[in-house]
Parts: sequence; structure tokens; C-alpha cells
Amino acid sequence: MRRTRPAGIGLSLVMILAVCLMGQRGRATYQLFSLTVGMTLISVPWALVRRAPLEAKRELPRYARVGEPLRYTVLMTHSQRRKVSRLWLAESPPDPRPSSQDFSHLREPGEAERNAFDRYFAYYRWQWLMTRNRRFTGGSTRDELNLAPGEMSRITLEITPLRRGQIHFQDLRVLLPDPFGLFQGCRRVKAPHATLTVLPQRFRIPQFELPGGQSYQVAGEANTNSIGDSGEFIGLRDYRPGDPIRQIHWRSWARTGRPIVKELADTSYPRYGLIVDTLSTSGTDAQFEEVISVAASFASSIDTSDALIDLLFIDAQAHSVTAGRSVERVDKLLEILATVPPQRVENFTALAELILRHREDLSSCIVILNGWDSQRADFLKSLTRRGLLCVVLVIGKGTAPAAIPGYWLESGHVARDLLALPTHLATIV
Repeated sequence: MRRTRPAGIGLSLVMILAVCLMGQRGRATYQLFSLTVGMTLISVPWALVRRAPLEAKRELPRYARVGEPLRYTVLMTHSQRRKVSRLWLAESPPDPRPSSQDFSHLREPGEAERNAFDRYFAYYRWQWLMTRNRRFTGGSTRDELNLAPGEMSRITLEITPLRRGQIHFQDLRVLLPDPFGLFQGCRRVKAPHATLTVLPQRFRIPQFELPGGQSYQVAGEANTNSIGDSGEFIGLRDYRPGDPIRQIHWRSWARTGRPIVKELADTSYPRYGLIVDTLSTSGTDAQFEEVISVAASFASSIDTSDALIDLLFIDAQAHSVTAGRSVERVDKLLEILATVPPQRVENFTALAELILRHREDLSSCIVILNGWDSQRADFLKSLTRRGLLCVVLVIGKGTAPAAIPGYWLESGHVARDLLALPTHLATIV
């Protein structure tokens, strides 16, 4: 279909109609049939032989957001001696075909209401998954392009990302129509591969305060692996054995003749845990995507100028990523959340062990759960028994079950329920 233009589809329909009317409408039918066949015989070979040896380079931003149009530039170079006219540029999305695991595990919304034939052959599930896995829409130029020999042109393309994650651009095409505009050649443009990270959707969250005091950090000890000492400068003193060389004040040493070091004050600041439940056993993964969006919303709402955030989750194994206060930017957490896949096998034990290893450093935790059951209840008990302060948000369908801990966010109305959160978030006991 990419090689057939709307006019070509219309011509094919006229040809079929002329064949059906042959022998009934006289000479005019044969003339119409001859005209359509003649145009097809000219257009198809013309579109097949057209060439445009072009080179391109994409100039992409680092991040994009779901549902927000993104414009980027393609630097097009035409190095041949002959002019190329009447062409369009098109970016092809990655292959949307689902994996066998997704096809067997996921279910189209409303699939149970279909008849037995449709459920058995699962064509509509395949169609739904193809639409669901499509990475973006758009990506084609609207106006025709004309490139002179040796010309270098900047062309703007616009896409709208549909899903979080990484988009791998590796199929840039140039469309070359025939003189009648019926069919077109579709030639690959030589361009290096490029990657764009689409950040998760985020919701508005009212101003809130997390429980828990500041965590004592000796002269930035928690950050020494990344940035070295981060305490506040309070003065100079004589060198003592064991002082790091990077704290030596070289000007004072040169002036006094003895080694002088900078003295740093011990610092204390809060450190929050952002715990994400990545287990998804529902048929559509819709709640899982809402869990990721809620986590991204809190990660971007916490002030990290004087705090740290530890993102803890399961992706085949337990992972912990820290951001804030000169360690990493919050964008790093959002980038990781953009690529976290749903897990099909429960592994709350490994996640609890990871969290408890960091319990001495954490002031409090935000726990975002994908539904509520006995496994998640036991997981929370294992955290609270060790004295962790946990703010719990549970995303589920319908109304909240009885005695649900923390705050209930109804699936499909998460944005509404987040705006109703109080300023002082309460912890479970």
C-alpha cells in the first residue's frame, strides 16, 4: 500500500469496473479499459526504475513525550549530477508485530464477548496488538521536495509518539512517484541509525510532603562513588594522614610551606525510595502503564536539590538507581522508567531484600502497587516490620477493597485520584 497512491487505487477500481461492463456498454467500455491498462503499463515500470541516491542524517532531541508532537530535522545530501524532483520523505515505524509471549498472554479488551470463531483464530487480538505496538504516527513530508545536484537541504519531519520506550529509527525512505501520480517507488535512504527515548506519560500531582527526617551522611559519604565529598566548606586546617588529595588547598600549601586541606562539614539530607511494582498479570497491561506513569509523576515532582531518590524495581532481577543532589539528574530515572518492561513472574522476595539492604539510608518510601492481593500484602508487611515508613498507592479497577492500605487510585481515573491526594502523605503501620 505504501507503493500505491490514492489515484492508483482509483484507477484499479475503474479498471475492474470496465472489465465487469465489457460487452454491455459498447465501445466506450473498451476504450476506458484500454486507457486504464495503458496508464498502468506506463506508471508501474516508471515507478520501479526511478532512483534517488541520497544520504541523510537525523538530528533528534534526547527525549520526547507520549502524545506530544515532536519535530526533528533530517539533513539531506544529494551528491549526484542529475536533479531529483517530485519526491517525498517518509520515516517508517519499527516492526509492530508482537512477540509470541505477548500474543499468548495478552487479551484484546472485550475479547471474551466475541464469538468462538474469533476467539479461536485470534485475528482481532493480533490486529489490536499491532495497533498497540505502533511506536508513532506521522513522519512524512507534506510538500514535494526538489534537490539540485550537490545540494544539502534541511527537512523537518513531525511525529507523535504513541508509547513510552525507545524508538529505533532505521528505515528512512524516499517516495518517488510516476508522472501520473498513480504508483511510487519506495527507496531506502542511506542514514545512520538513531534512537529516541520517549518518556512515560506524567500526571499532575498537588504539592505534597513526604514523611521521614533527614538521613545523616558523613561529608557526602553516600555519594563518593560518583562525585566525591559533597559537604559544605567551613574552613582550612592542617593535613592529617588519610585526608584525600583532592581536598588539598594548594595555594595555602604554597604560601605556608606545609600541607593544608579544606575542611568540609558533615551533611544530612533526606533520601526517598520510589518502589515500583512491575508484576503484571492482567490481560492488557493497562494498569501497569498507569503504575509507570504514576512513578514518573512522583519522580519528577520530588525536589532533588537537597534530596536523593532511589528507584527500586524488578526487571528480571532487582535494580536500584539513585538520582538527585549531584548524583544523577531525575531525567535518568525517567529514562529508565521509559524502558521498564512488565514482569510475568512474581519476585517480591528479591525486591524486598533489595529494599531492606538500603533501609538504613532511606527516610521513607513511596510504594506504587499494581493491584492488591495476598502477595503484595505480605510484601508490605516485610517492609513495615523492619521500621520502613511507606506511603502506599494502589492502582486497581473499581472501588477500593475493604481495609486497603494507603491510597487507592482507580484505573482509568488515576489523574483524578492523584489530584485528591492530601498535602501530608500518611504512612502505613
